Formats: sequence, structure tokens, C-alpha cells
Amino acid sequence: MGCPSGMFCGVKQQTSQKPVASPAQTREALLERAARDFAPIRRAFVQKKRDEADRSSRLAEFVTNGDVRGLRAYLFIVAITSAETAESGWSTTLPGMVWARTFGTTEDATPASARTAVTKVLKRLEERRLITYERPKGTWDIQVTLLREDGSLDPYTRPGNQNRDAYLKIPFELWRTGLIDQLGLPALAMLLTASCEPAFFELPTERMKEWYGWSPDTAERGFRQLAKEGVLQVHKTYIAAPLSPTGTAEVNRYVLLPPFIARSARKKAPSTDNPVETTGDAQALGQ
Repeated sequence: MGCPSGMFCGVKQQTSQKPVASPAQTREALLERAARDFAPIRRAFVQKKRDEADRSSRLAEFVTNGDVRGLRAYLFIVAITSAETAESGWSTTLPGMVWARTFGTTEDATPASARTAVTKVLKRLEERRLITYERPKGTWDIQVTLLREDGSLDPYTRPGNQNRDAYLKIPFELWRTGLIDQLGLPALAMLLTASCEPAFFELPTERMKEWYGWSPDTAERGFRQLAKEGVLQVHKTYIAAPLSPTGTAEVNRYVLLPPFIARSARKKAPSTDNPVETTGDAQALGQ
């Protein structure tokens, strides 16, 4: 006599789907494995030195090409690549589908499509001279190796480790809170920019094209979203302006809020600063 329908030798078959790790769970496991709390990124990724005729750097290529997925992927690669080996340098090797979950390419996609999307992202990062990647023979793995953040094709070294290269710190809370998926490209770009500056910094957005390589409108949209999400606070202050009809001018000063980390300030912020509502509206940003 055969087993009844839905039974296997007297044991009921399980019909529930197998649990599958989410992108957030996958990212968290890799962040824990990195055994640190922040991603160090050289300031040269955001802006070249003052003596350069064109100060825009690698970050501007993401912004002007609208490549938010590529920027998110690159920041995460830097975050989780926390050790160097003699054979592979500063690299991380993961199965293609694990990369797919971390890059967010698995939603509504077949495994083949998700892996293809990963390859496209990595190819763009390689073309921007930020990484190299390869597939170890006989595996579905992809090994990603960091290059120096300035696009020079020099090997990556850990900033601050036996060098005095200026760098910014991106706390892992950016991923652990899910904020990385909420911030658009302008906001991510301005978060990186703000992380290079001391607290209560001034940044005239009309100089953005000259200094960073993207438009004032992009900068202002980024500041608005950062304020709306509680990442950054805007303070108004007033300065003497001899050529102004009123003799005074309004200036915005910006400060990152914890857990985000500003560069160490050289001097204390003036006590005359007045915080404004951080709702991200045009008035708060002095437009």
C-alpha cells in the first residue's frame, strides 16, 4: 500500500518555503565579519588637493552619471574589505549571489539576471579605476580588489595606517539602519562631502561645480534630504557684508549629527549660530 498524498513513509512533507537571507541580513553578516565600526575613505575620492586645476574627483563621476547603485556598491566594498593578504591585496571574495544581495540586484530578478547586474556594477567601478575583479576558476565566486580611491590605479592601502593621508569615516549605521537605501545620490554625495568638513562648516553651493564637479542644485537637494532624514542640521548666522544694501548677509552652516562623523574642528563654532528647522524645506536651506 502506498503512502497517502502529502505523506512520505508516514512523515508529512514540509510545504513551506526555505528561508532566504535578505539583503539587509547579508550586509549585516559581512559588516560583523569586518570587525570594525566604520568605512575609511580617502578624501581624495571626494575632492582633489588645492593645487589641482580641476578639483573634482571620482565621486563626481558617480554623481554626473546618476549611478547611485554603483556608489552604494563601492562604499559597501570599502566597508567590508578590512584585511590585506599577500596573495590578493585588499580584496573580498564572495559568491556571485551574495554580491547580488549586498548590491540589491536580487529583487524581482532571476539569479542569472541578478548576477549579470552585479557584473555590470563591478565593470563600472573598474572603469573608474577604483577596483579590479575576477572570477576564480571553477567557481561562481567573484574576487573584488580595492585600488587607491583617487583613481590613480595604485594599490590600495589602509588610510591612516603608516601614512598620513586625509580620510573620512562612514559609520556602519549607514547600512545597519537602512539609511543607505533611503538616501538618493545627491544626499549620499553631500554626506561624503560633509564628512570631510569640520562641524559648522560653510559651503557656498554656487562653488560646487568648481570645487566638487556637480551642480549647486544637486548640492541643495542633497542637503535638504540629509536634513529631512536627521543626518545633518542647518544653522543660520549673519556676517557683515560691506557691498550688500543692508550691510549684512545670511550664511548657512552645517553640522553632521551622530553617529555621523565630522572632521575634527580647528575652532569652536560661534555662539551666535541659530539652528533652524531641519525639515529640509527651501527656507531652511536659505534658498
